[in-house]
Amino acid sequence: MQYVRVCRVTSETPRNSSSSLRRALALLMYLAEDDSHPQGTTLTDLATGLGMSKSTVLRLVAPLRETRLVDQDPESGHYRLGPQNALLGQVYLERLDIRRTASPLLHQLAQDAREAVHLVSFDPPEIVYIDKVESPQAVRMHSRVGGRQPAYCTATGKAFLAHAPDAVLDEVLAAGLPQRTPATLTTPARLRAELDSVRERGYAVDDVENELDIRCVAAPVFGHNGTVLTAISVSGPASRVTHERLPELAGQVMEAARALTERLGGVGGRER
Repeated sequence: MQYVRVCRVTSETPRNSSSSLRRALALLMYLAEDDSHPQGTTLTDLATGLGMSKSTVLRLVAPLRETRLVDQDPESGHYRLGPQNALLGQVYLERLDIRRTASPLLHQLAQDAREAVHLVSFDPPEIVYIDKVESPQAVRMHSRVGGRQPAYCTATGKAFLAHAPDAVLDEVLAAGLPQRTPATLTTPARLRAELDSVRERGYAVDDVENELDIRCVAAPVFGHNGTVLTAISVSGPASRVTHERLPELAGQVMEAARALTERLGGVGGRER
């Protein structure tokens, strides 16, 4: 469908340009979040939804149309987001440094939990440590940035797999589920049931399944399209990361993951 410019709307010089900018941004966000009108929003609906007069909406929308942040359907007259938003979003994502954005959250989490904290990426059938904050404790778990571990028996791996497409999970299952400790889940049925639990509660646990005496809790970090971008974990000796501490640690990890999701412009998980 082709879109056309309308004639320029005469506007008065705003007495408060900052206020006008905020209202223009509110208009953009309204169009972005208005799921009830997939074919665009009418001028009346915009004015009502924003609590503004039609003349104010027209004044605010004029420069947004000139920059193609907002488009108007020439047939229906409905307004919707313009193509320039896609460019802005793509540039934002290309320049996004996940490690740098996550760093203050990882350090705060390590300070709160007093255990090692990892930031992890997914390279099926494995996870890859992309950042780490050491535990302040004398006894620490051994891991290094760049190191790899199987996804099926790690908390971060389960955080990815719980929200992964079926084809990705099938790939991991096809690679095998060898027993690494007495607690490792080694059958597809048990792993699938565990992933259902991960989705339901919002976090994953490696209950001494990957390494002897190491317990870990992790939560997913979501991107703008609802897929898992990365995962955050807290890990430590099972004598310190006890079952009794898991609810507390899970809450801390989920809060850090939620904060990073927000900073990355992400939205919650989507259904598989």
